[in-house]
Amino acid sequence: MKHSNVVVLVMVLAIGLLVAAVTGSLHDGLSARAQPSTLETAIAGVMRKIAMPGTMRDTKNPVTNSPEVLREGMLHFADHCAICHGNDGGGDTMMAHGMYPKPPDLRAVATQEKTDGEIFWIIENGVRLTGMPGFGGAGGEHGGPEDSWKLVHFIRHLPALTAEEKIDMEKYNPKGPEDRQEEQEEQDFLNGAPQKPPTAAPEQHHH
Repeated sequence: MKHSNVVVLVMVLAIGLLVAAVTGSLHDGLSARAQPSTLETAIAGVMRKIAMPGTMRDTKNPVTNSPEVLREGMLHFADHCAICHGNDGGGDTMMAHGMYPKPPDLRAVATQEKTDGEIFWIIENGVRLTGMPGFGGAGGEHGGPEDSWKLVHFIRHLPALTAEEKIDMEKYNPKGPEDRQEEQEEQDFLNGAPQKPPTAAPEQHHH
């Protein structure tokens, strides 16, 4: 396809996406709980394919899968991804319900039919105008491209995720102060530590 034709196609799709977005706003206001229209979803999918570098589609996963690699990917997913995607990849989470568009079901055909390179590229670069961040170059806890390739292996495993694996993942989900305190109290109880007496309510004086 000639460069000029690609530019025209991108412009047409961009205009279509803008029209779809405006139409959706008029119908649902600015609520992030709304569902994208069919037209908006279709145009976004085409735009995403155009933006994807062609070389990435054919890139093979350089990390050999193994039980150890799969577990590392699972624990990384539980710690970094499950807050939006859920431990099972279904996207049924409190965070996801308030996002626009909603995170995709990673177990579904739309994700599983993507190549390893495409999934890796999305993890590394994110998706604009969605809640999906790009982790490439972040360093720190993410660890770099190798961790992303391990996540690709785990995402492939999601349709076959077991109940035992889900329970195991819950231990590694991010926790707030109340969750950590409750876990500590349970651990103290199991270890036979003396229980703290309940805090007395402040005395009220009636005048």
